[in-house]
Amino acid sequence: MVKKIFHLVLVFICMITIFLFSCDNGDRSSGKSDSIIIKSAQFFLQRDISLKEKEKLLNYLVLPVRKCAHFLIYSILGFLVLQFFKDFSMSSFKVYLLTIFFCFLYACSDEIHQLFVPGRSGQVLDVFIDTLGALFGCFLYIFISSFIRKVRGYG
Repeated sequence: MVKKIFHLVLVFICMITIFLFSCDNGDRSSGKSDSIIIKSAQFFLQRDISLKEKEKLLNYLVLPVRKCAHFLIYSILGFLVLQFFKDFSMSSFKVYLLTIFFCFLYACSDEIHQLFVPGRSGQVLDVFIDTLGALFGCFLYIFISSFIRKVRGYG
């Protein structure tokens, strides 16, 4: 029972994190993305970058970085939701199906929520990317648990 509650808490923490990011207005959300791109570039280049370089980087990287962020956070959500559903006595197929469906519904609700946030919009493409991220999280869970079973000598 404690394990189920712990796994449920992890799912809620991830969902709340997604919700809080979605609450950022357009300017704040863009500012976060821009800051991550610029700081990462400066870290890897080991120098400050010029204003012209910043503009060029942002023109090329904002969209891919934002879409990768969607994919990543929903990969984590998919992993955690699958872990939670595995705590119940259901067939593996049902667990995978429920996980993807749950994450898809949450992605839909997230995009609908963004329709009401100033400067933001709901995107069908983001629901698709989020759902793919959740599917990847499921595959990652399967891979890791399979690896652990082999290391322990159970599979």
